[in-house]
Amino acid sequence: MQAPIFIAAIAGLLVLISLVQPLAQRLKVTSSVLLALVGVAIGLIAAWLLYTPRTDAFNEIADVFVNLPLDSQGILNIFLPVLLFQTTLTLDVRRMAEDAGVIFVMAVVAVLVATAFIGLALAPFAGLSLIACLLLGAIVATTDPVAVVSIFRDIGAPARLGRLVEGESLLNDAAAIALFVILLGALTGEQSADLASGLSLFLWKFAGGIAIGYIAGQLLVHLLPFVRDFRLAQVTLSFALPYLVYVSAEYLVDVSGVVGVVMAGIVINLTGPSRVTPDGWTYLNDVWEQIAFWASSLIFMLASILIPKLLVDVGFDDLLLLIIVIVAALAARAVVLFGLLPLLSLLNLSQPVSMPFMTVMLWGGMRGAITLTLALGVTENDAIDPEVQQFVAVLATGFVLFTLLVYGTTLKPLIKLFGLDRLSPLDSALRAQVLQLAGSNVREGVGQAAEEYRIALPVAERVQATCQDRMDDAPGATAAEEDILDRDRITVGLVSISNREREIVLRHLRQRTASIHTAETLLAKIGNIADRARAGGRIEYNRAARDALAFPRTMRMAQWCQRRLKYEGWLARLLADRYEMLLLSRIGLDELMAFNRDKISALLGARVAEILNEILANRHEATTTALEALRLQYPDYADSLDQRFLQKAALRMEEDAYRTLLSQNLIGEELYSSLAKAVQEARAKADARPKLDMGMRTVELTAQLPLFQDLPQARIEKIAQLMRPLFAVPGDKLISKGGRGDAAYFISSGAVEVITDTQRIRLGRGDVFGEIALLTGEPRTADVRALGYCNLLVLSRADFRQLIDKDPDLQRHIAATAEQRQAMNAEASDAEQRQPTPGT
Repeated sequence: MQAPIFIAAIAGLLVLISLVQPLAQRLKVTSSVLLALVGVAIGLIAAWLLYTPRTDAFNEIADVFVNLPLDSQGILNIFLPVLLFQTTLTLDVRRMAEDAGVIFVMAVVAVLVATAFIGLALAPFAGLSLIACLLLGAIVATTDPVAVVSIFRDIGAPARLGRLVEGESLLNDAAAIALFVILLGALTGEQSADLASGLSLFLWKFAGGIAIGYIAGQLLVHLLPFVRDFRLAQVTLSFALPYLVYVSAEYLVDVSGVVGVVMAGIVINLTGPSRVTPDGWTYLNDVWEQIAFWASSLIFMLASILIPKLLVDVGFDDLLLLIIVIVAALAARAVVLFGLLPLLSLLNLSQPVSMPFMTVMLWGGMRGAITLTLALGVTENDAIDPEVQQFVAVLATGFVLFTLLVYGTTLKPLIKLFGLDRLSPLDSALRAQVLQLAGSNVREGVGQAAEEYRIALPVAERVQATCQDRMDDAPGATAAEEDILDRDRITVGLVSISNREREIVLRHLRQRTASIHTAETLLAKIGNIADRARAGGRIEYNRAARDALAFPRTMRMAQWCQRRLKYEGWLARLLADRYEMLLLSRIGLDELMAFNRDKISALLGARVAEILNEILANRHEATTTALEALRLQYPDYADSLDQRFLQKAALRMEEDAYRTLLSQNLIGEELYSSLAKAVQEARAKADARPKLDMGMRTVELTAQLPLFQDLPQARIEKIAQLMRPLFAVPGDKLISKGGRGDAAYFISSGAVEVITDTQRIRLGRGDVFGEIALLTGEPRTADVRALGYCNLLVLSRADFRQLIDKDPDLQRHIAATAEQRQAMNAEASDAEQRQPTPGT
């Protein structure tokens, strides 16, 4: 009978939880505070009903709330993994990385400092061991982000403040729980109590959790493409992941399950959006938001119901100890915020955190369900002295109530006092233009709607006037345009453009015109460009855009494998990936230039839009140049990829046409399924990327070289057999001055620059370089660098000597070419010496 009653109790709590949110909004209090009060009330009423002699009618249901069927470990195992995972999924991890130093200090260092402050402050007065006092410090060091972030969102606090608090709370729970487990083991005698072993164990739990979480996250990332078209399967996989990670870490490897879940969530956050469709990612996040709402509300409600039970036999001495805890916790947090964070900024290890931000974070250290659950775990442990159980239960519960009732009710006024609920100066200045732009669109839209629905013109004009009056009376509607510096406008525009570019890539991913790997690579580059634009404006945007066009570091290794090991597969894949990325990037830049012209210009002004257009045009030109360089080298492959892109676009349009016909009831489900299946089969073929053939048709290219054009076909074929293909990227140093003359180079495509002490000579397709050293046996007299993407044919010295020994005509031809090159060099040198020096 207990199980059905417990299920009914949980269902009843969900009903109450659903009503608390609108009630909290009506009462203008934080929902977490109201949840706690409702939970305490339920706990008090249940205890009275269970123990009162007046009636026994409600004993069964009351006993469920007084003696929950779940212990503290069960509560953590059920609710903690999903809460941590959902919070990590919704974080802007890339933006949070900007404050990694601050978050680490608040999440890890602050926990250690708070534990030490509280433990050392209590030890002289509590009459208990230092380990017991430190254990309480670790329990109350966990902050609850739900209550604080809900206040931030409700009042419109700065986004960075919310990121700092959420980032702190994620690793804060991990650090506090890991420390709690170590201290609990020391208190019960299961582990050593010395500082060195405790620190090493703490680091092991953290590092082990990171490793397990990363591996599990990567496994899920590679599984998601297999269920890319099955949203329910994606949600199921993501729901199983945090539990598997948590249980494996905690019970199989004995490391931090909290850290593991957080790390897995970060991996999914960074790479998951490119592994599923945008609609699928949105659906997954929506489902997880609902799951997290249930979990966070239930764990908070269940923990609050236990408060009356934990506060049994509270005495006056407990109140004095509670005051010590409150003061010590506040002092510890203040030392970290106002002592360590400015030091980080001074050492250029993090961005500065303003005084209002630090003050709000100091007062926003609210505690919640995790603290209560850990305290409950102490009371359930029979190996702990009852006096210590009472000490932990009373002080932890009292501290949670204090933070909720005092911090929770005064945080909003504090935020308003510092003006953190107001828009930034830039947003305030932009508000007028946004209202003006929106007003123009609304007036036009109302006029079109009135005409379409045949509503009288005077009625439409009255609606237009009402809307305009409301916008004119809005705060900031008359802000001067000059309040915004062009520099700030450009930064806003670049960030908007980056966000738009991200949407374009995701749209192509959704429409299947971009592969997952290409989209993932491009999204990472766009994220880096946006972050650097926020920090450094257009200078950093341009630098990041140039860096995005650079070859990956693995290209050098792939080149080495191709040159030394004759393995071309890796290099071919990298070049193919690059072509796809450049093609999609160029398509996106075409759309961005139109977006800037049509949208950004209206919001930020024509002058700023012109500057942004110039930035985009330069980026477009650089991308096109890089794309054309590859196209010139591999024209057939480029045509195949272009055809594949158009084929996938055609399949998307075909699929949309069938879906439209179905929505208009012009075809039935059976016919639509048949047509859609045919599209899926064609798409599977189109998704297969053609293989890039690195072979350069050596015989054909050798025959095209001026040095060998007049030779018979048989001789050309023998020469081609001696040639070795070589691929070079811009900047590659092909020959170093003073080096051995061990090879001659024939340019089949691309361009190089020969750099001597006195001049620079550019060579292109069909030219040969390095042959002089082969003929004379002398060291190299110049440096040679690749100017572009080059395909070269390399002939070694040994093969070269063997070649010309067998062909006197070829020997004379090459010797004549060498003499001509030397004469050109000498003539250029003389001409340079005859140049008048400046001032003569």
